[in-house]
Amino acid sequence: MPRLLRTVARTAVIAGTATTVSNRVSRRQGNRWAKQEASQEAPQEAPEPEQAEDPSPADTTPSKLDMLSQLGELHANGTLTDEEFAAEKAKILG
Repeated sequence: MPRLLRTVARTAVIAGTATTVSNRVSRRQGNRWAKQEASQEAPQEAPEPEQAEDPSPADTTPSKLDMLSQLGELHANGTLTDEEFAAEKAKILG
């Protein structure tokens, strides 16, 4: 009987792990498809060009804080793995 319980427990752990991995892969793939669809729709909605002065490079460069917050959002929603998050964070911080 203990052997049967071990087998059932092992099967439950494997099935739970497989379900978790499958859900994560599906979520990440869905996010990628959504980004692709958004990028394909963006050229169709061309905004009118503004008649403003050319901004200096310092004005267009996002701050480190902005980049880190965007990176944190990508990590929180599952788009980035822990390793990818750590690598990109290290690049931003120097």
